[in-house]
Amino acid sequence: MPKILIIEDEAAIRRVLIKILSEENETYHLEEAEDGLVGIEKIKNEDYDLVLCDIKMPKMDGVEVLEATKLIKPEIPMVMISGHGDLDTAVHTMRLGAFDYISKPPDLNRLLNTVRNALDRKELVVQNKILKTKVSKNYQMIGESDAISNIKDIIDKVAPTEARVLITGANGTGKELVAHWLHQKSERAGGPMVEVNCAAIPGELIESELFGHVKGAFTSANKDRAGKFEAANGGTIFLDEIGDMSLSAQAKVLRALQENRVQRVGSDKDIKVDVRVLAATNKNLKTEIEEGRFREDLYHRLAVILIQVPALNDRRDDIPLLINYFSEKIAGEQGTVKKEFSDGALKLLKSYDWSGNIRELRNVVERLIILSGDTVEENDVKLYATK
Repeated sequence: MPKILIIEDEAAIRRVLIKILSEENETYHLEEAEDGLVGIEKIKNEDYDLVLCDIKMPKMDGVEVLEATKLIKPEIPMVMISGHGDLDTAVHTMRLGAFDYISKPPDLNRLLNTVRNALDRKELVVQNKILKTKVSKNYQMIGESDAISNIKDIIDKVAPTEARVLITGANGTGKELVAHWLHQKSERAGGPMVEVNCAAIPGELIESELFGHVKGAFTSANKDRAGKFEAANGGTIFLDEIGDMSLSAQAKVLRALQENRVQRVGSDKDIKVDVRVLAATNKNLKTEIEEGRFREDLYHRLAVILIQVPALNDRRDDIPLLINYFSEKIAGEQGTVKKEFSDGALKLLKSYDWSGNIRELRNVVERLIILSGDTVEENDVKLYATK
């Protein structure tokens, strides 16, 4: 049920607006305020899906209400009501973040269309917040060890900047997780995060994947196609396993970082991009540089900030926390009751050699949950953990 607040000092206008909106949709929950001060108090104490606000009012005018609302509840769409002489001010409110404005006396169709569009916008904002919450839950960083605490501190310091980050560590340690946290805590969190697994793309296709191509650039290029850098415009691109990228693609990535421009394969036209680059590798890039497989200049461009993700064997105290997290997550996915792990089971799991790191631990926890009884015991670990 959409909740709408009308802030208007003229009682006749309030009555007209309430009549129009209630006849348009009987599910609208309509409230009113006779001036800006009353209106802003209501906004502080209630959650509204839309606010219609007059510009010229005593005590607190509509511009002040708009500015205050944007500070305390920026997600609420504000539609300003302007008198004949308020048009310039109405346009100014749009620059301040108003969704739209309508003139007095309100045109019926214009008013209803504006209200519908504003409510649709609020619904999209809410859905986006829910989606981001779900994404955040999928990329939680579990652990209290010194190594993980240090990484969290670095992320908090680095994420709000535009600094490029190179994330290193063995397979399965959680490098992708670090990249997602950097994006979600950055000013670019509202933009896209585009992931590219450089190891999974054939060498002859990596440049097309990253930078796009024009029709006819190669045999199968039957139409123009944007690349990942263009798709990430305004957001973040994550180049996973960058140590597997070809030298020719490395040269183009270097140019993109230097000039913030890319060229599609088969084209000489520059396309400007605004992208933050995060990269990850399980290789020793300094060794790769010495052996001529990785460009030193690209390394220094990427490694402004270095984050080394530790192996699970180096953070064994985090294993019980990770087991608890995975057990809860798996139970939610399977619609079952979360299983507990006995002290003996936890102690034995802490002693194992986790060469596959967190990825291996997650698989083992799932196997134990499926094959064990109500509680995972030490004997269950001996039977199933290593098979």
